[in-house]
Amino acid sequence: MNNIAVKLSNITKHFPVNDQHQENDQIKDGKFYALDDISLSIEEGACAVFAGANGSGKSLLMSIIARLEEPDSGTVETSARTGLVFQEPDAQILGETAREDIAFGPLNLGYSKKEIFSCVEDALTQTGLNHRADFPSHSLSGGEKRRLAAAGVLAMNAQIIIFDEPYANLDYPGVVQVNRLFQQLKNDKKTLIILTHELEKCLALASHFFVLYKGKKVFDGSASDALMLNLEDWGIHHPLKKNTQCLEDLLW
Repeated sequence: MNNIAVKLSNITKHFPVNDQHQENDQIKDGKFYALDDISLSIEEGACAVFAGANGSGKSLLMSIIARLEEPDSGTVETSARTGLVFQEPDAQILGETAREDIAFGPLNLGYSKKEIFSCVEDALTQTGLNHRADFPSHSLSGGEKRRLAAAGVLAMNAQIIIFDEPYANLDYPGVVQVNRLFQQLKNDKKTLIILTHELEKCLALASHFFVLYKGKKVFDGSASDALMLNLEDWGIHHPLKKNTQCLEDLLW
C-alpha cells in the first residue's frame, strides 16, 4: 500500500452571510459554509482529479491543502512540500526569463548557487523547457507558461503539485503540452491534484476522482465508476455525452 500524500479530516470553512449567498442549504448557524466537513485522502504518486460546478469549493479546498488558507476547523496533513499552479500562470511568473523565474523560489529559500543551478536545470528538463530557458517569460505560449509555473514549483522540490483549471484559455497544442507534462510528472512519481471542469481533456489520467457540490464531497472513487453516474446532477458536464466511448478516450 502506498503512503498517504494528503489527508484531510473534517475540513470546514465558513464566511459571513451576504447578498451573494443564495444557496440556503449552505447556510447554517448564520454562516455560509463554503466547505462543510470534508475528509479525504490521496496516495503518494496518485493523480487525483477534482470536479465541481463553479462555487463548489474546489479552489478554496486546494488553497487550504497548499497552506494558503486556514480552515475554520479540521486538520490538513501532507507528506511533502506542496506547490500550487494558479489558473492564471502570469500571476506567479516573476522572472524576466524562464530561467530567472524558475530560480526565484530556490533563491528565496536560501539555496546555494550550485543548488539553484541544479534545481533550475532539473526543472527545465522535467517540463521540457530547456530550449526556452533564456526567452522572455511573458513571450511564451499559454501551454509553455503553465509548464513554467510548474517548473518554478518543481525547483522548490514540491512533491505534491496542484493545478487549478490548467486548460483555461489554452488552444489544442497548449492542452497537449500540459497533458504531456502531467504524464511526465506521473512518471516521476509526483502526486498530482488537478482541478478542472474540462474532464474530457484529462480524466483518463486520473487514478482517483472527487466531486464537490455546494461545499460537500459527494463522490470519492474511481473515474470509471463516476462515468456511470449522472454527473449533471452536480452541475458537471458528462464527458461521455459526445462521441467518446470509454475512459481511455478522455485524454487530448
